[in-house]
Amino acid sequence: MSPVKSLARTRRELAEFVRQRRERVTPAEVGLPSGPRRRTPGLRREEVAALAGVGITWYTWFEQGRDINVSETFLLNLSRVLKLNDEDCCHLFMLAQQRPPAYEARQATAVSRLTQAVLDQLAPCPAYVMNLRWDLVAWNQSADHWFRLNERADTERNLLRLVFRDDVLRERMPDWERDARKLLANFRCDLAVAPEDPTMTAFVDEMRRLSEPFRHWWDEPDRQGYQRGISRLTGDDGRVRSLRHEMLIVDEHLHLRMLVYFEDEAGNGVGDTARRGN
Repeated sequence: MSPVKSLARTRRELAEFVRQRRERVTPAEVGLPSGPRRRTPGLRREEVAALAGVGITWYTWFEQGRDINVSETFLLNLSRVLKLNDEDCCHLFMLAQQRPPAYEARQATAVSRLTQAVLDQLAPCPAYVMNLRWDLVAWNQSADHWFRLNERADTERNLLRLVFRDDVLRERMPDWERDARKLLANFRCDLAVAPEDPTMTAFVDEMRRLSEPFRHWWDEPDRQGYQRGISRLTGDDGRVRSLRHEMLIVDEHLHLRMLVYFEDEAGNGVGDTARRGN
């Protein structure tokens, strides 16, 4: 297919996508009165244009799929007006600009009931869900037993904060320096997804102030590999457990990942798993 025909098809898909989403939003959802003479479902074009901050003629051309340039600001405003979720927002950007939107670290603070049910059914394996900033947003009872998450403040439920700032957990990690360096190296990879996001950079700045090892290793990154979980942990019974973990994607658009830990009787630890790509 020629580039011209491909572009024309994409514009038609864009026009149809926006029209369908516009018709799904009720006036009440955006604070507008329904009115007695509304003939079409959803919002009118002039209403969307006004809410998105553009002129009606320009918006009409956009919805008709005409050859006009659109800004990221307009697309984000339109996504807000049309109540698009993250997946739909990415689809809108791909149709309009042939690229996804720049990631804004909208850090999720909860998971669905079904995801929580999965976590609970994984017991006795400890498991938790973390976002791009490595905040722990959900966990099961086994993970709580390991990390005492229920008794911590929300701001303290972050894997890097726990590893670098919790002296009790540090004492229970026989390979603390090795684990901390490799976890930090892995976090640097996640930061590359949103290098300019203020919530991510603020977290890094805070940790640099609060932890000398974090600051030192951040300035001199580990080149020997990375990992997402702890490799060995001492239990309440004094026994050191070698651990493996598996990472599962919960929501790729919100960057929610689930970490599930398994005790490794052979003593290989999570580092072996990481080197094989898990």
